Amino acid sequence: MVTDSIADYLTRVRNAVRAGHRVVEIPSSKMKLSITHILYTQGFILNYKYEEDGRQGMIKIALKIDPRSRVNAIKNLHRVSRSGLRHYAGVEKLPRVLNNMGIAIISTSQGVMTDKEARRRGIGGEVLCVVY
Repeated sequence: MVTDSIADYLTRVRNAVRAGHRVVEIPSSKMKLSITHILYTQGFILNYKYEEDGRQGMIKIALKIDPRSRVNAIKNLHRVSRSGLRHYAGVEKLPRVLNNMGIAIISTSQGVMTDKEARRRGIGGEVLCVVY
């Protein structure tokens, strides 16, 4: 039984990146779909597809790999806020990842978004994870 589904999601993607897999399947939820969409729009993954299986559904993620150098677009991906220690940040305290080369994914009252989008809208929230 998994108690932190977002940490499980990040671990599955991280393990697939390190193992050199091209596709990873993850059980779906609305939060995971939002995080996946952000990773897609920010260029960290090649594509994704939601497949209904009659129960929870699955997200298939195609990882972005350079064919010549075999380097993945995701270098690091880790959970910031967790079930034992939530990390909330106001708009002025939102993290800047690698001098804005990476992204922090924030859960706000207006939905899940990147740190740059939250800064632009002037809202803070729970810092879910950091990707670069």
